[in-house]
Amino acid sequence: MNLYRSVRAVTGASGTGPIDWTAVADAAKAATDPGSIDLSPAEQDGYATDVRDARNRVREVSGVSFDVPSTVEIQNRHHWIDANIATFERVMEPIEEYGPDVLPGIARVVNTGTMTFMLSLLGNNVLGQYDPLLLAEGDDHALYFVHPNIARTAEELEVDADRFRRWIAFHEVTHAAEFGAAPWLSDYLESEMESGIEALAHGEVDRDAFQQLDTAMTAVEGYAELLMDEAFDDEYEDLREKIEARRKGMNPLSKLMRRMLGLGMKRRQYERGKAFFEHIVSARSVEVATRVWEKPDNLPTDDELEHPERWLARV
Repeated sequence: MNLYRSVRAVTGASGTGPIDWTAVADAAKAATDPGSIDLSPAEQDGYATDVRDARNRVREVSGVSFDVPSTVEIQNRHHWIDANIATFERVMEPIEEYGPDVLPGIARVVNTGTMTFMLSLLGNNVLGQYDPLLLAEGDDHALYFVHPNIARTAEELEVDADRFRRWIAFHEVTHAAEFGAAPWLSDYLESEMESGIEALAHGEVDRDAFQQLDTAMTAVEGYAELLMDEAFDDEYEDLREKIEARRKGMNPLSKLMRRMLGLGMKRRQYERGKAFFEHIVSARSVEVATRVWEKPDNLPTDDELEHPERWLARV
C-alpha cells in the first residue's frame, strides 16, 4: 500500500469531467494491498467444486433452470477495483455529462477522492459478487470471489476456511439463479437506474425510480436468503451470527462509513426480503415464491413487502 502515491493520484486528477476515473483506479489501488491469489491445487478445486455444487443444489430446490456465468474469477483486491470502476463509470456517465452545472463549485479532486475512498474501502471488504454488468454492452454476467478477503475474514472469525468459502459461493450462485429465472431483470434494473440517474443529472430526484429499485433489490436479496436456507448443505447460522457480531462490534467511524456506502440499506433489504419470502414459503411453497420472477408485475410493492398476504392475493 502506498498512501503517498494514492494522494498524489487524487490531487493530480485531470480531464474535463467531474471525476478522473484513471486517477480513481490508480489511487484506489495505491491505497489497497492487492493480497495474494496464489491458490493451492486444493483451493482451486475447492472453488470449482463449490460453484458447481451450488449450481446443482440451487437448481434442485428452486426448480429454476439456470447456469452460472461463463466468467467466474478468483480476484485479488485490485482486480475487483478494476472490474467495479467500469460499472461506476457507466452508471455515473449522465451525471458526468451535466456535472459542471449540477455540481457547481465541487472540485474534480474532491469527487475523485470520494470515489477512491469508496472503492478502496469496498475492495478491502467485499467477499464475493454476482455482477450483472448493468448498462454494459451485451448480456454477459460475471461471478467474482475476492480470495484475500475471504481468507482474511475466515481467519478473523475463526471459522473453517473451506466451509466459509463454500458459504460465500452458494450465496453468490443464488443470485445467478434469480437472473436466470428472470431474463427481464437486468433490463428492469437498468431502466429504473437510468431514470433515477438521469433525474439526478438534471438536479431532480425521481423518488419512484429509486423506490422501485429498492423494492426490486429487496426481493433479490430476500430470495437469495431463501435459497440459501433451502440449498446450503450445512448449518450456517453460526457464520451469520459471527458476521453480525462483527458488524455490531465496529467502532463508530466504521459504522458511519458503512452508512455512507449504503451498506446499512443493503442489510435492511436482506432482512425485509427474507421476512417476506419466509412468509410466502410458510403459507405456500418455494415454487410459489419463485413466481416473483415470472414478470416485472410480479415483483412485490413496498406495501406488499410489509404485508406478504397481499402479494399472495394479487399474484
